[in-house]
Amino acid sequence: MSALRFSDVCASGFARGKRVFIRADLNVPFDDAGRITEDTRIRASLPALRMALDAGAAVMVTSHLGRPTEGAFKPEDSLAPVAARLGELLGRPVRLVSQWVDGDFSVAPGEVVLLENCRLNVGEKNNSPELARKLGALCDIFVHDAFGTAHRAEGTTYGMAETAPLACAGPLLAAEMDALAQALHAPARPLVAIVAGSKVSTKLPLLKNLAHNVDQLIVGGGIANTFMLAAGLKVGKSLAEADLVNEARAVIDAMKARGAEVPIPTDVVTAKAFAPDAPATVKLATDVADDDLILDIGPETAQKLAAQLRQAGTIVWNGPVGVFEFAAFEGGTQAIAQAIANSSAFSIAGGGDTLAAIAKYGIEKDVGYISTGGGAFLEVLEGKTLPAFEVLTRRAA
Repeated sequence: MSALRFSDVCASGFARGKRVFIRADLNVPFDDAGRITEDTRIRASLPALRMALDAGAAVMVTSHLGRPTEGAFKPEDSLAPVAARLGELLGRPVRLVSQWVDGDFSVAPGEVVLLENCRLNVGEKNNSPELARKLGALCDIFVHDAFGTAHRAEGTTYGMAETAPLACAGPLLAAEMDALAQALHAPARPLVAIVAGSKVSTKLPLLKNLAHNVDQLIVGGGIANTFMLAAGLKVGKSLAEADLVNEARAVIDAMKARGAEVPIPTDVVTAKAFAPDAPATVKLATDVADDDLILDIGPETAQKLAAQLRQAGTIVWNGPVGVFEFAAFEGGTQAIAQAIANSSAFSIAGGGDTLAAIAKYGIEKDVGYISTGGGAFLEVLEGKTLPAFEVLTRRAA
């Protein structure tokens, strides 16, 4: 993607004294008392803000928070706690501005203001042309730095990029673009993708797209159970989608036609109930009983996959391969995580459960790039062009 980058705009000196509007992703979790419980997304927004401040710009930043009703403010929808946390991290006051769409506020060069939850604005979600025009008039430079929203064509993610005098990619969005390009468009081979989750149906477009590009497609979780059915194996009472066996078989055949493969587990870890204290039994994949639940890949399978990952050139990881939240069924995911950490391959990982596994096994520094987007990450892997990428590329032409 050949979008204009905010770093280049700042390096040219063009941002000095200009009004810079940054669309960030500050959608952080809160406890019942309204306190922020985890601030990774706020920290991730800091490079763009500091870049704008260092360039001498007047800085506006906004984000969505939750799923509020447009035009109906409630205290729990407010970004006030985020403004306070941003101020702490930046070491300067960050003023929160409400009712900002019509521009009835001021911001000076060297100042940062946080504009209240953008999804409260009427017309934000359906990208109202009238709202887009008003948003574009607020700034001289629009910076999209919220990859997690890049798959949504909303007012502050798409419409504003069309109407602002200048539109560019912030450092976080640019890093995502570069990492995805490295992993998918010019990968070092072999290219291995790990796709896991509960249902084939939710990731079928992704599996079909990857089947035409990757050298090895590792499946896990309920998805692997459906592929086991497609390979003629029994899965007991495990989560699986028998009606999608033909689709799974088509993915296997597409891979085989290219000399690639979908490794089918040779052993699994089973239980009679889905519970953290359920006794775990390692079985050959051919020995699964009718009342068994498959909750993880077995140690033999994990060892084989780990060996292949260590030989990979590029690894794309989306989803743990077992119920890693339960100690008895985390062996497969832990083995995969450690193999990725020990591999010399360029690796990119995304998705909430994947990030939780990365954190659990402490391999953050050993993964080449950890994506901040969930749905956006998956849509890129599915071969879709994200609206944010499309509009920024078009504006740069």
